[in-house]
Amino acid sequence: MVRPAPPEAGKLEPWRARAGTLPAVLADALDACAERPVNQAECADTLDLLGMLGCDAPTQAAALWFELARVDPPAWAARGPGLPADVQRLVAGQQAAEQVWALHAQRAPGGAAEGLRRLLLAIVRDLRVVFVLLARQLARMRAAASLPPEQAAALARLTRDIHAPLANRLGIWQLKWELEDLAFRHLQPDTYRRIAKLLDERRVDREAFIRQSLDELQQALDNADLHADLAGRPKHIYSIWKKMQRKALDFSDLYDIRAVRILVDSVTDCYAALGVVHARWPHLPNEFDDYIARPKPNGYQSLHTAVVGPEGKTLEVQIRTHAMHRANELGVAAHWRYKEGGGSDAEFEAKIAWMRKLLEPRSGDDSTLAADLQTELLEDRVYLLTPKGEVFDLARGATVLDFAYLVHTEVGHRCRGAKVNGRIVPLTFQPQSGDRVEILTAKVAEPSRDWLSPHHGYLNTARAKDKVRAWFRRIAHDANLAVGRAMLERELKRLALSAADVGKLPAQFHLQTQDELLIALALGEVTPGQIARVLQEAAQPVPPTPPPTVARPTTLDQGALSIEGVGNLLTTLARCCQPLPGDAVRGYITKGRGVSVHRADCGSLARLARRDPDRVIEVSWGHAASQAYEVDIELRGYDRKELQKDVTNVISNAGTHIIASSSRAHPQTGEVDMRYTLRVRDFEQLSTLLGKLLALPNVTEVRRVGVG
Repeated sequence: MVRPAPPEAGKLEPWRARAGTLPAVLADALDACAERPVNQAECADTLDLLGMLGCDAPTQAAALWFELARVDPPAWAARGPGLPADVQRLVAGQQAAEQVWALHAQRAPGGAAEGLRRLLLAIVRDLRVVFVLLARQLARMRAAASLPPEQAAALARLTRDIHAPLANRLGIWQLKWELEDLAFRHLQPDTYRRIAKLLDERRVDREAFIRQSLDELQQALDNADLHADLAGRPKHIYSIWKKMQRKALDFSDLYDIRAVRILVDSVTDCYAALGVVHARWPHLPNEFDDYIARPKPNGYQSLHTAVVGPEGKTLEVQIRTHAMHRANELGVAAHWRYKEGGGSDAEFEAKIAWMRKLLEPRSGDDSTLAADLQTELLEDRVYLLTPKGEVFDLARGATVLDFAYLVHTEVGHRCRGAKVNGRIVPLTFQPQSGDRVEILTAKVAEPSRDWLSPHHGYLNTARAKDKVRAWFRRIAHDANLAVGRAMLERELKRLALSAADVGKLPAQFHLQTQDELLIALALGEVTPGQIARVLQEAAQPVPPTPPPTVARPTTLDQGALSIEGVGNLLTTLARCCQPLPGDAVRGYITKGRGVSVHRADCGSLARLARRDPDRVIEVSWGHAASQAYEVDIELRGYDRKELQKDVTNVISNAGTHIIASSSRAHPQTGEVDMRYTLRVRDFEQLSTLLGKLLALPNVTEVRRVGVG
């Protein structure tokens, strides 16, 4: 970041002279800067501008502490920790902005700057920091004439690309027009001087015309009994040049070089004054804009019209209330509320919500800014840097693999690893705003099907998943079919449902054939968890309608089980097969222990039924089976340090409970078998858990224990 050379000292003396009347937090900052080599002229100008914006004392103090931290780091290290938390936060925000200035200096000439503006507001957590950044930049631009031309041009480019657009978006015209004019002066000095000379040559005539127009307007408004304040409206050099470029006009063809402003007390008076203006002079039909009824996106409100004024010369007239004028000049700053416990301001809150959207698409010169920003708030995005300093934004929670696919589809396909801030990280790593991400690629594009599995957590954005699915669609149809079939068989085996009827599964997913289901499963469009849920629903039998002479089903345990044809009986879940909601079940009337509920395909039940078939009764799951049920699972893998800890963490994080566990190591093969008795809700929770366990390093097989 290029900075102006420090001018003579003493510029802060008027502020220090008022120390006794200033808040303690600001007086303390002034004292700290008194004997240190801060740029006093820049600091004083910044304080004046922040005062004009209505910023509070902590914001002004933070501007001084930032300068002290820059020129005297040890002094800041000693004093900073003892300052109020909001001052420390404001200084940290200014320091974070320095990386944006550095990235701007490194970027290629002509490169787009919207990414840097978005990154700036993403890393600045307190919006008051933006006011400090704008005020300090304007102070530096005012002093830029003393810099070497190349340094002044670098400062002007930063102003043009970052600060002026932000001031425009915030609606702070008091800063916006001067930032634009000063940047224009250093970047296109010849054009600036030419327009300034044309303005100066016609100033006398223009001022005489404005005085005559104001006199006629004042008389017309008085006759209409409208109280109004009138003034000539300055036209800024940069805005004149922009209009000349946009409309391909010569300076002599611009009608709004001559302009006046009317300030009234109410919105009703605005439209009444408009009627007076149009009655006094003929208006140009295509040159009227009602920004009161339809404010600009940054909150700007005013009536704009153009008329044929005295001497047949065109005249632009702006009409607004005094409150609108203050808001238009100061933007969001005009609505800032610093008083602790102050009342809410709905209009201000709306402006802050708007600002957090940052640079959404609009008409005009900024129509391309942030065209791909799809979330409502900045907090929903992370802003990441490439090794070349380019900025990309992703939904919060995205992984480095999502980032690879955002950079380019082929980069994603060839991704084999990633570095974040120079450190190698797994592909599931979720970077934060400001991180620099480098993607490590192979020569051959070869995505993994595991990237589509929600259990592994490689991809969290729909765009990246679609790219991977598209890649697999291009490979052989038979390969997808084989992968899908293997996945289905593996899921059925893991859940101990090998005998389940899968013929009706395609219809449940609005697919026509079994092959379509297998391909959808291979491409991640249908997940194993969804298969488990559908199998659970399909396995629940519809209870038969009982004959009139038979008692209605009695629901036990808050509706967990319904037993046909008998009264209230004690029910227990059989330990031999551990049925879960969704399993087809039957009951066996025991001696003294009520009804024992088994899976319908349980071997123990089959033996009992052959011995005493009259004791077997129909049982179905009720509609309130919201209890927890016990199930045994087995896990096999290659032993490593903390494997069991990782397994239990996954089980705990899945919301299931461990009732019992055991493990057995096999030293000759290096393998280990683990068995857990868990309490789970249903098939879907169990399927999700099994998938997460299988994704652990060194785990080779996980399954539900089958029929006992």
